[in-house]
Amino acid sequence: MVKVGIVKCGNIGTSLVVDLALDERAERDINVLVYGSGAKMNPESVEYVVKKMIEEKPDLIIYIGPNPAAPGPRKARELLSECKIPSIIIGDAPGIKVKDEMEKEGLGYILIKGDPMIGARREFLDPTEVALFNSDILKVLAVTGVVRLVQEEIDRVIEYIKEGKEPELPRIVVDAEKAVERMEYSNPYAKAKAIASYNMAEEVANIDVKACFMVKEPERYIILAASAHELLRQAAKLADEARELEKATDMVSRKPHAKDGRILSKRKLLEKPQ
Repeated sequence: MVKVGIVKCGNIGTSLVVDLALDERAERDINVLVYGSGAKMNPESVEYVVKKMIEEKPDLIIYIGPNPAAPGPRKARELLSECKIPSIIIGDAPGIKVKDEMEKEGLGYILIKGDPMIGARREFLDPTEVALFNSDILKVLAVTGVVRLVQEEIDRVIEYIKEGKEPELPRIVVDAEKAVERMEYSNPYAKAKAIASYNMAEEVANIDVKACFMVKEPERYIILAASAHELLRQAAKLADEARELEKATDMVSRKPHAKDGRILSKRKLLEKPQ
C-alpha cells in the first residue's frame, strides 16, 4: 500500500481538498498522512513539519502552500531535495519564477495561476471573510478542472510507485485552458464560462498582491482587497453556471476512484462508472 505524505504550510484553495481528492470514499488502497503548520509558513514552522514528515518515510511527499519562492517554502524544497523521497510542490503563480530551480532540485511541481492570494489586510480580513473566500475559490478550482488535474497527476505518480518504477513527476504551470481541458466539457458554452471563471480568479491574485504589498494608503488598499473578493464571488457564480449547463443535459463528467486506485469515468447520473 502506497503511503502518501502531505505537508500543508500556509493555505491556498487547493490545500483544502488535496488529501480528500485522492481517496474521496475512504476505501482506496493508499494511506494518507497530513502534517501542517496552519497559516504560518516561516522557515522555522516549515522546517519542523517537513522534517516530521520525512521521518515517517512515506513513498511520496506533497508540499502545498503559497509562493514556493518564499523563505519558508524554499527551506521545504531544500529538505525535500536532500531526502530523496519523490516530492511534488503544489503552489500558486509566484512559484513560476523558481520552476527551473525546482527542476534542478529534482522536485515535481504543479503551479496554479488561478489559485489567488487572499486579501490579507487586517482592516478587511476576518475569519468569516477567510471562510467565504475559500468557499468561492474552492468552487472555481473544482469546476474549472484544477482539482481533477491535481488528482490525476498525483494518481499517475502513485501508479508508478505501486509498479516499483521511478516516478515521472509532474511539472505543470496550470493556466485556464490546461485546467478546463481536464473537465471534458460537452457544452462549449459551459467550457467558455469555466475558462472565464478561471481567468477571473487569476485577476483576483493580481489585485490582492497590489492591495497587500504595493499600495500603502488604507483608503486604497482596503477597497482593492474588497474588490478582489467581489470579483472572486462573481467567478464562483460563473463556475456554478458552467456546472449547471452540464447538469441540464445530464453530461457531467465524473471520475471516481475504484478501490484499487484506478480512475473510473461516467457521464449520465444514473449510470455506473466504468
